[in-house]
Amino acid sequence: MKKILLTIFSIFIIPLLTFAQEAPMGLDERINEAFTPISNAWQSVVLYPIFGVPIVLILLVVGATFFTLYFGFINIRKFPLSLNVVRGKYDEIEQGSTPVTTPSIHTVDGDIPDTIRKEGHSGEVNHFQALATAVSGTVGLGNIAGVALAIALGGPGATFWMIICGLIGMSLKFVECTLGVTYRDIGPDGTVYGGPMYYLSKGMKEKGFAGLGKALAAIFAILCVGASFGGGNAAQSNQAASQLANLMGYSGGSAGTIIGVVLAVLVGIVIIGGIKRIASVTEKIVPFMAVIYVGACLFIIFSNFSFIDDAFGLIFKGAFTPEAGIGGFFGVIIVGFQRAAFSNEAGAGSASIAHSAVKTNYPASEGLVALLEPFIDTVVICTMTALVIIFYNSAGVFDYGVGTVVIDGQAVEGAVLTSMAFESVIPWFPYILTIAIVLFAVSTMISWSYYGLQAWVYLFGKSKIADLSYKLLFLIFIVIGAAANMSSIWGFSDAMILALVFPNMIGLFFLFPKVKEELNNYLSAIKSS
Repeated sequence: MKKILLTIFSIFIIPLLTFAQEAPMGLDERINEAFTPISNAWQSVVLYPIFGVPIVLILLVVGATFFTLYFGFINIRKFPLSLNVVRGKYDEIEQGSTPVTTPSIHTVDGDIPDTIRKEGHSGEVNHFQALATAVSGTVGLGNIAGVALAIALGGPGATFWMIICGLIGMSLKFVECTLGVTYRDIGPDGTVYGGPMYYLSKGMKEKGFAGLGKALAAIFAILCVGASFGGGNAAQSNQAASQLANLMGYSGGSAGTIIGVVLAVLVGIVIIGGIKRIASVTEKIVPFMAVIYVGACLFIIFSNFSFIDDAFGLIFKGAFTPEAGIGGFFGVIIVGFQRAAFSNEAGAGSASIAHSAVKTNYPASEGLVALLEPFIDTVVICTMTALVIIFYNSAGVFDYGVGTVVIDGQAVEGAVLTSMAFESVIPWFPYILTIAIVLFAVSTMISWSYYGLQAWVYLFGKSKIADLSYKLLFLIFIVIGAAANMSSIWGFSDAMILALVFPNMIGLFFLFPKVKEELNNYLSAIKSS
């Protein structure tokens, strides 16, 4: 345990303490000075290229394609069934006292899962709440700032590869979230502990690789804590603060710090209540903000109805004949897949932590619900955002494939570019978009606080001290993210979330036959009901 504590402290905490040192610079500059070397170091490892393609993306694409083929395009065939499951059509079957599923035999505080289920502790939230919590963790600023960044780097063609990544990512989500429920721990009080940490350790032990599974679970947990501080937290507060400061005409780290403190207070109020309170908040916030954002996108899309075919023409053309500035065909694919991977987190395993808390006796039921996530997140919302930006740039406002977008002599990044695109059609919409961005950010942060906490207690034990220490650190990172610049924060965030893919995907390749077994059990239960 001491070694684990030392590892986390040296990797994440010590470098960040440099911002507190005496130096003739502001808080934001000290934070950026601390984050930049960390960001560069992690990116060089996680995004290490093989034939010019980051190894993590190769792993994701190969894995997602394999599972899509192995499960017979379950992302398409079982899409209607997924909708029925989330609607609660099969709730009575799933809550039956004698589950058809074949869970792993392991004890939880001296009890076994089957007896816990019969006592009524089969989970903490329903299908819709689990989906809302997980979607709130993925439908965030990756859909607003991330899409803008993808198009700035790779042109309209990056959108095509984001969509492809989203579609095959649906199969990945199905696999990892089914495993999350299969190998979860349920305490005597009904509290659920789940996610890759548990299916890596228990599932790999069943396969005869106990040592490897335990090591992978520990690595995942450490990385998940880092990802919760980065992509699930600092990156979200960074873009929310940037949008708020831009709208109010403020600049600099001091404004960001103040906004960060306010966000930390709001998030702190929610996360103290645990998964039940998080789920109750996200199930209200997610539909509300989705309606606002998607409604505005549709308004702009239909306002430019005659240009829709031209926009899709640019997307398809750019996907195979990309802008010269980014480095060719593979460059656009890499940008599209990287941004989509950050957006929907398929393959990272993080969402399975939220889905593990669902009330069901059939793990595959929640896997089917989970495959809706990448569709909602990437195929629908990211595509709509991309169309809005492409419409905005139809008059050549900025150049594609140059990285940093310059408009009227001013560098524009992330969410601000998306905001300008909306403002060009709906002049007052930046105010509404700011509300949506803040809601996106807050909902993502509260969901990721749960993911990180689950990883934290896996490492340090299920105690009130461990719980409180993690939540305090999480709230501090909200302020740090709000005060830093975009490049340092997003570089670190990308690397941390994508790093989760390595231990998680190794586990998925060992355990996918178990998912097939669980799927057959659930389909048999539905058929016989």
